[in-house]
Amino acid sequence: MSDRVISQANLSYIERNLSAIHGEIQALENDVDAVNNNVKVVYDQVGVLANEFHEFVYEQKKANRLGQAEIKLVQIRQELEKKYGHYDIVRRTTTGILQADDLGIVKKTTISNATEELMISTPNYWLAPCLVALSAWISDQPELAEKALREGIKRNDEKTSLFFAIICMRANRKSACLKWAQRYLANQDEENLDRKAIIVIDAYANGLMGADTEGVISREMTKWLEELAEKPGFVEQQTTQWTEAINLKREPIENSGYTYLPKYSNTWPVLEDILEGANLHANILAYLMDIFEQESSSAPIKAQLDKILTSLVTDFDDEELPLRKKEKFEQFVVEFCGDEDRARQSMAIEETAFETHKDFTQLLTDAAMKPESSHASVATQKFAIALSKEWILNAYNDVIAQNRMKIPTEIEINVDTFNSKTTDGQNEAQLVNEFTQLVTKEKEAALAKNVLTGFDKFLLIGGAIIAVLGVGMIFGNPLGGFIAVIAGIGMVIKHFNKKKQLVINEENIKKNYEQKLENGLQIIRAILAEVVDFRIEFAEKDDESAKVVDFLEQITPDQYVKNLSTSNRRIKM
Repeated sequence: MSDRVISQANLSYIERNLSAIHGEIQALENDVDAVNNNVKVVYDQVGVLANEFHEFVYEQKKANRLGQAEIKLVQIRQELEKKYGHYDIVRRTTTGILQADDLGIVKKTTISNATEELMISTPNYWLAPCLVALSAWISDQPELAEKALREGIKRNDEKTSLFFAIICMRANRKSACLKWAQRYLANQDEENLDRKAIIVIDAYANGLMGADTEGVISREMTKWLEELAEKPGFVEQQTTQWTEAINLKREPIENSGYTYLPKYSNTWPVLEDILEGANLHANILAYLMDIFEQESSSAPIKAQLDKILTSLVTDFDDEELPLRKKEKFEQFVVEFCGDEDRARQSMAIEETAFETHKDFTQLLTDAAMKPESSHASVATQKFAIALSKEWILNAYNDVIAQNRMKIPTEIEINVDTFNSKTTDGQNEAQLVNEFTQLVTKEKEAALAKNVLTGFDKFLLIGGAIIAVLGVGMIFGNPLGGFIAVIAGIGMVIKHFNKKKQLVINEENIKKNYEQKLENGLQIIRAILAEVVDFRIEFAEKDDESAKVVDFLEQITPDQYVKNLSTSNRRIKM
């Protein structure tokens, strides 16, 4: 009797302990789920932190480079001042002498003394003897003028010839101006022109050389173009040259206005590129209109010539080029807040402006598209564009064709695991059906996997058998029987927990795929709407190219050479 009571008490004790064990197992499972969730959260946070760290490093790198650029600019400018600062004094004195002579308020001896001092303080500089010659000319000292002139020609024939051509223009000595201009042009090679040749073109385009000189300059330029045109590959070279120049006006798209295509279409990089190319047409049209709607300078002739003369003498000399290029690059780094990649890109575009010699057509290209670097006036820009019209049209049509060739026939749609295509955004029913079928198939596949494994099924039967055997063992081997009972009951509990979890999983699977279907259909419809908008926007912006072509075809070079006896002329829209 007592044994039976003990047995019942032991069984009751076992049941209580099994119940406690079951509770602890559930708690452990909940803890594991919590840990899994926490791990996911931590992983996501690590990803965010990694991105933030990379962004921080990038910004810090830019900030450091910006600081370095500012320091380097100071150092470069100090070196320029140290090596070539005395050149600036000579340069500033040039127009000062001319204006002082115009006004007649400075003694000729003062001018002579000043130029002689500059000659002594700036050895080997071409402009110094030119100023001595100019001073001697003003003071009516022909022998000194001739002697100083020969020294100027010896130091730099091209610049000295150009300098006195402008001086003679200013003094209205057209015959002498013609001789100096002819001397300058005779020293030029159309394939290896001095970059200062833009000054002659500038004076010519502004009508400052007079009617007699115009024939000489135009014939020389015509000869240059004819000889260049006979070179093998000339047309291809011009197309490439102007294509690069035209593409300078391409601007990155800061905000495309599209939300879904950038995120859910692998085709977006191509779409963004061709949209940028389509935006180019409006940019080019605005650029051309801005040039051709400006009136040429109506300032007095002397003022215009002084401006050209200043461009000649103040623009840095060839020996300064290496430092000037470094200075320009560091300026770009500062301008782009330490972004060295963008600075390199901009410097690559400006590179031709720093070349000491270039062919005639490159000179025209730089004058038209890089007026700040080439020091070209508006009149010169007009003339350069007009003279290069056929090459510009060839290159521009090539730019248009190249951009249109990149237009994709089909645009990809990539939403999660769904990948399809659309042409014009009109196949909504087809895509909805495809996406629905895909989601249904994935849901069914997920549900098919949500079943008990063979081991999970065994737990019920195996657990029951082990528990029964354990009960029978309790009387002969209480410890072994007790362990067997616990193990068997645990297995049974595990089986039912698995079945319960399958029900929960099934509900979650259905819910998740319903949400995926709903969200995916919304995204697909939004993408299709943006595809329609994109096709319309691209077509509208691409049509702007016809306006550019029409604008260019109206231009002729003769329209943009200002004669002194005629008023300013401007292209009609």
